[in-house]
Amino acid sequence: MTDLVVRRLLVDLQQPFARHWCGGDAFRSAFFNALSMSFPIGEQFFIDSVRNGHKALPAEKKAAFDTEVAGFVGQEATHRRIHALFNGHLETQGLVNHWGPRAQERMKLLEGTDPRHPLAITAANEHFTAIFAEWMLANPEMVHSDDTRLQTLWLWHSAEEAEHKSTAFDVYQALGGSQQWRITWFRRITLVFLGDTLRQTVSNLHQDGTLWRLSTWRSGAQFLFGKTGLIRQTYKPWRDYFKTDFHPNQQHTGQSERWLQDNRAQYEPVGG
Repeated sequence: MTDLVVRRLLVDLQQPFARHWCGGDAFRSAFFNALSMSFPIGEQFFIDSVRNGHKALPAEKKAAFDTEVAGFVGQEATHRRIHALFNGHLETQGLVNHWGPRAQERMKLLEGTDPRHPLAITAANEHFTAIFAEWMLANPEMVHSDDTRLQTLWLWHSAEEAEHKSTAFDVYQALGGSQQWRITWFRRITLVFLGDTLRQTVSNLHQDGTLWRLSTWRSGAQFLFGKTGLIRQTYKPWRDYFKTDFHPNQQHTGQSERWLQDNRAQYEPVGG
């Protein structure tokens, strides 16, 4: 089991921030804004999925997950709250969140289903966030900001996502979830996640007035496909999920551990 610490980020997000907060770059700002727009609703879904899966476990297995599930819920609830504050500033800037409501409608289709299906969906999404997190922690310049609050926010969130990457996966397995459905849901979530990310990023750029600038897409190409680009560096760990013997702990979290160790002044343990 994983010992998950719930941390309070010592960053004040009450004050607004610049429209192009990510290094003055329109594409990177729009991309990370898009991800943030999905977090409050998405993370509530992850919380509910893991809680419901945990409740469905037989007593002899349930107790072993009590502490880890409580830590997972605490971390995700903290992420949901702070990104809601971040998203409030995006709304003030005139950006419209289409991703969140669209995801909420899709979630209704899962009401009353076997709890293993939402868990498999959560495990798939957690794999995406974990590999993105490790990439971001290894390449912090990609989320560099003159507003240090925001760079700290994204790196802290990344560190915790890498830390709890196996919780939903392990509960799914403990419930007897099949390899077939795990991989089937991952294929579906890959298409949905990438499609939603692209649609919201393009929408953000359109509302920002920077969609049709050559510099926007030159930056986007470098960000995604450059030497340290997101897609170029995360393709292999993404593909690993299809292996029948895959487990999230096969992918190292050294960057996460180092960031949390080196940045203790940026957070405090809840209840600590």
